Amino acid sequence: MSILGALLGKGPSGFGYGSTAELVTEGLNLTGQSLLVTGAASGLGKETARVLMARGARVLAAGRSKDSVRAALGSLPGEFVALECNLAEPASVRSCVQHLTRENAKLTAIIANAGIMALPKLEQAYGYELQFFTNHIGHFLLVTSLLGQLTDSGRVVVLSSDVHKVVRKLGIDFQNLSGERGYSPVGAYGQSKLANVLFVKELAKRLSGTGKTANAVHPGVIKTNLSRSIPRVMQLAMGLVEPLVLKSAAQGAATQCYVATHPQLAGVSGEYFVDCNIAKPSSLARDAALAARLWDESEKILAKLS
Repeated sequence: MSILGALLGKGPSGFGYGSTAELVTEGLNLTGQSLLVTGAASGLGKETARVLMARGARVLAAGRSKDSVRAALGSLPGEFVALECNLAEPASVRSCVQHLTRENAKLTAIIANAGIMALPKLEQAYGYELQFFTNHIGHFLLVTSLLGQLTDSGRVVVLSSDVHKVVRKLGIDFQNLSGERGYSPVGAYGQSKLANVLFVKELAKRLSGTGKTANAVHPGVIKTNLSRSIPRVMQLAMGLVEPLVLKSAAQGAATQCYVATHPQLAGVSGEYFVDCNIAKPSSLARDAALAARLWDESEKILAKLS
């Protein structure tokens, strides 16, 4: 546990900053449940998959390649199915969906964990800025295509970040989704994470009355390979403060494991969780009109790529 984690207490849930994925799932028997985890080959996704498998769940572990998933999880105890799901490639996402639909997989939860962060220079997929396309559009396609596979009380958990709070003014810059009118590594990442929270807000609205839920989570600041793209000077700074404030992967995976599995969250939907407790996202993230517009724009983007 970091020094900061040791100083912070627990919240109303009984868990807090220093809680681990193992702790928040302690005593749970997930035998017979199937949970889909994206980005399962490394970092928080791998830790999430490991703990869910240890609790008896069958983990549908998605990554950019089946081989990377098998290499990451193959030596761990428990049951998993390796799936290829490259979120920057709609054809790959649709192929993953088709596989799960053919298998008639009944999903207890979809944990949209995968993502890319703070690319140093503008990169694009199909004409759209790559972080927005990967972190939001890829997961939007995956989740909305699998809603029919969720159980009646199935949960959608989308990994966001408090970095969404750096976004100001427009919120989502619909006139610059390509990034060509101006690009900032952290700004673009923040926009993609804001999109994640807005997606959950609108999804929760659409799922209202079904028993299915959708929530967003901020895992904390964690030393994982997600930070490999950030500038070297920032990596060095993170190295200096790591013993003080950075979470371990075990702590970082706690919130998404908690929101995806804990019985006390049955029926809770449309919330933003930090350190395993409900928190308040930015005012833009609570904008219902912006959430609805993003949903519509996301559908249009995917329609053009179908």
